[in-house]
Amino acid sequence: MARCKSCSAPLPANINRCSYCNVRNDVDLHSKHQYSIQTKHSNRVCPHCETHLQTIKLDINHPLLIERCKTCFGLFFDLGEIDILLENSVSNVSGINLDLIKTINKDRFSSHKKIKYIKCPVCRDYMRRVNFGHKSGVIIDQCTIHGIWLDSGEITHLMEWKKAGGALLDTKEKLKPKKKTPLQTTGFTHPTNFQHSKYDELDLLESISSLIYKIFT
Repeated sequence: MARCKSCSAPLPANINRCSYCNVRNDVDLHSKHQYSIQTKHSNRVCPHCETHLQTIKLDINHPLLIERCKTCFGLFFDLGEIDILLENSVSNVSGINLDLIKTINKDRFSSHKKIKYIKCPVCRDYMRRVNFGHKSGVIIDQCTIHGIWLDSGEITHLMEWKKAGGALLDTKEKLKPKKKTPLQTTGFTHPTNFQHSKYDELDLLESISSLIYKIFT
């Protein structure tokens, strides 16, 4: 469990403001990675606070620049950056612990959180809400062109999910053969006889052509 950087009181999951000393805490980056502020005011805008984001540099295997809001501590990752951060934060995972994944999601999932569509910090178009990975418990806001937004606490959630084998579980699910859906039937096709269906469609096209000819001639 994270602790308040001011008074060391325990901070529940996804909570920023300490209930004891009232100090706001950066629960995602504090005590995880050393970082420095590169730009205090970037040209990217927080989708919640409508203020300019800071650009920060994380000291991992190679420098990683991401944006964050100094008010709500949300993070914006360019495409591919979140995978780099997770790869450098969680390693040596060899198994899948489903019970632990369920516990993590139960502890960290904010059931009271309202569904809200937010704008991309770069292009200001509305982003898509997408599940990050199988049983991750995190719905990310994604701009397919510019990147991914995570609210405060969600990168920690993903780190714990990956440590419990979540990424391995996601890969396993993606490798499963997809179930074939039964053929849909319409008024012009026959589900068990494609040759017959083809002739029915030809007859239909001839009927339509004949009708159009009568109308316009």
